[in-house]
Formats: sequence, C-alpha cells, structure tokens
Amino acid sequence: MSDRHPGKIGRRGLLKAGGTGLAIAGAAPASAAPRDRRPAPPGFLWGTAISAYQSEGGNTNADAWLMENMTPSMFKERSGDACDSYHRFDQDFALAQALGFNCHRFGVEWARIEPSEGHFSNAALDHYARMLDACLSRGLAPVITLNHFTTPLWFAQRGGFEVEDSPDLFARYCRKVVERLGDRMHIVTTFNEANIRLLVDLMPQSEAGRQAIFAAIAAAARATDSPRFSRLAFAPADIAGPLMQQAHRLAYDAIKTVRPDLPVGLTLTTQDIQSPGRPDLVRVYQDRLYGDWIEVARSHADVFGVQTYTRFVVGDDGVQAPPPGAEMTMAGYEFYPQALANTIRWAHAEIGKPIYVTESGVAVADDARRIAFIDAALDGVRQCLDEGIPVHSYLYWSLLDNFEWTSGYGVPFGLTAVNRETFERTPRPSALHLGRIARANLI
Repeated sequence: MSDRHPGKIGRRGLLKAGGTGLAIAGAAPASAAPRDRRPAPPGFLWGTAISAYQSEGGNTNADAWLMENMTPSMFKERSGDACDSYHRFDQDFALAQALGFNCHRFGVEWARIEPSEGHFSNAALDHYARMLDACLSRGLAPVITLNHFTTPLWFAQRGGFEVEDSPDLFARYCRKVVERLGDRMHIVTTFNEANIRLLVDLMPQSEAGRQAIFAAIAAAARATDSPRFSRLAFAPADIAGPLMQQAHRLAYDAIKTVRPDLPVGLTLTTQDIQSPGRPDLVRVYQDRLYGDWIEVARSHADVFGVQTYTRFVVGDDGVQAPPPGAEMTMAGYEFYPQALANTIRWAHAEIGKPIYVTESGVAVADDARRIAFIDAALDGVRQCLDEGIPVHSYLYWSLLDNFEWTSGYGVPFGLTAVNRETFERTPRPSALHLGRIARANLI
C-alpha cells in the first residue's frame, strides 16, 4: 500500500486529543474490549465513514438538493445545514482522533468542484485540500470517495449516466480532483455502492413507491426544463449500468496516469444473500445484486470496499420478510451483524482483491445494541482473518448522525449525536467502545 499511511496514532497524539474532553451521551462508557480479541494486522485501518452531501449541508448545486426542495418530494425532510461539516470538519477530525481512530473516510462533492459544466472551482478544490491537510494532521489516513450518489445539477439535467459521453465527463472530474489532491490521499474510490440501482430493483417495492419515484423524477425534469433528468440511484440499470462501469474504468485509468502509486478502489453494496430452502437461488440473486460489477472490480480496482448492513433471505417470490420475532433496526431491516463475515468471504472468493470494510453500521435507539452490533461484526472480521482472508479495515457508518437521504434525520446510525440547532457533537458510549478497541488495535 501507499507510504502515506500514518499508522497508529502515537501516545503523544492521544494525550493531546484526550485533553479536549469528550462528553459521552447516555450510559456509562462500555467495558473494555473482550478478552478473546487479538492484535489486528499491521497497518489495519480503524475509523468511520461519512459522505459529503449527508454531512456538509448547503449543497445547493447538487441534484438531490433540487429534489428535496420541490413538490412532490421523495424526502421526509430537507438536508439544510446537515451537520455543518463543510465548516466544522476539523472538529469532526479532532473527535475521530480523540476516540482513537487512525482513518477517516469522507467524500468530495462533484457539485461543488464542477458547479457548471466544464468550469472547475479552485476555491472548492482549495477547501478540500484544507480538509485533507487537517485530516492528516490529526493522524487519520484519508480514504476518499469521488461520488456518493449525488451529481451536479447540470449533469442530472443533461441525462446523468444515461448519456453516451457521461463516462468521459466523470473521468475528467476524477482526474481534476486527483491532480490537485491525490498526493494527500491514502486510498481513493470512484463510486460509492456502484450497484445501488440493482439494490433498489432487488428490494420489495410497492407500486405506489415506484410511482412516487417516477413522479419525483418527472417533477425535477419539469422544474429544470430537462427532457431527460436522471438521478444515479434511479436511472434505468440497463442503460446507466454499462455507462457507469465505463466511467469507473476511465476514471481508474485517468487516476493511474496522474498518480500511479495511489490505490484506486470500488465499493459495492454487499448484502448477505441467503436461501435456506433453495440454495440454488443464492447465485441467482447475487447476479441480480452485482451484475457485471464483479468483473469491473476484478479488472479495474486495486482494493475492494465491502459495505454490509444486513442479510436478504430470498425465495421463489423474491426477498422475503424477516423471520417472525427478528430484531429490526430503525432503518427498517433486520439486525444481523453476522452478514459482514459472509460478504467478506464472498468478496474474497469472487473478486480476490484486498478487502476493506468501508461501511458497517446500524441505526438503533438503544446504544447498547449498537455496541452489540459492532462486537458481533468484529467477531466476523476476526474469523475471516483467521481464515487467511486479507481484510485491511473496519470503518463504521457513521461518525455522526447525518442526513439519511429520503429518511431524513430520524435514522440514527452515528456513534455521535448531533444537535440539529447548535451542531454540538455528543459521542455515545458506542463511540468510546469502538475507539477503545481501535486504540488497542485489537480485532
């Protein structure tokens, strides 16, 4: 890997970070890491993940901003200022450092960097340079995402990834970012959950839900006088999928031309597919969820990002409802941290690249259940390491309670609560618990 990896935060850095004082929400801090944990591999990355749009706030040039602020809307509420991380990023990095992490995954926002077609903002690039410098100064290895579902409004108006030249435009943007910022990055990934539309198609969806999506897209087209307004997560998979795959390949090549030593990754949504009664259906539904992205990851990725939240139990009628009595999360799916180990095994067998857990998390009201989720997920990572699978990180989603897209602010994934009026960050006991494990480097 790159020699930019900062390694574990030194004792002096921890003492300095500890001096900031952390107010912990809720119950007393969690107990020490379980006795059966063992040292993680050298250079293992511990941290959290977050996206630009969901945390920065005020992203007025993005397609999602338009759709939040119109009628009809797919969103329960507007993102507004979000966590104000555009201005408070160093506060977030200081928190991550104080907790004991050595890595932070965050995004740069295409809509800020290229607010109109072909015109790149030096001020926005300078801003993200300051963010990267601040991240590094806190002893955190930056894992950077170049696209996390949102695109510039102009790009959506012209048809998004349904237009033939869209791969060239995306690769041009990626090259511009890496030319300016690549020397500060530890790893860069192109698309977050590049197969998101395939996930949308796989999930049970009522006819009313489908019509709401179509109505919102049509309203956005009317509002922008665009005959082909397109959003990444809802574009037709048969059209946008191949173009996004070409966009990733072109971006990979462009980044490697500029910085051949910078690891370039791809992340997919990698939910654990099970079919106890019909094991032959597992492959069928894996093909539906991943499509041709597996081959793209094999040929054009140095590292692969696993992003797992739950399992899907499938049958002849598709994805089944969770079994009776299953514990459910506030995001509406089953509490099932064991899924992570299974998707790591799948990724190792199917793709064969170094594996990074770039998202793993849970939305719950009871923080003790978040701690239980983290412990069970880490048990799975440890099992995979014991099996010889090269796993290089555990990044929890997310450091902060942030804007969870159409669900708004009512789905708390964060290790840290955020006051929506004052933006005060209050770490939960789970933050201290995972931080203690990370600081000890025990898996």
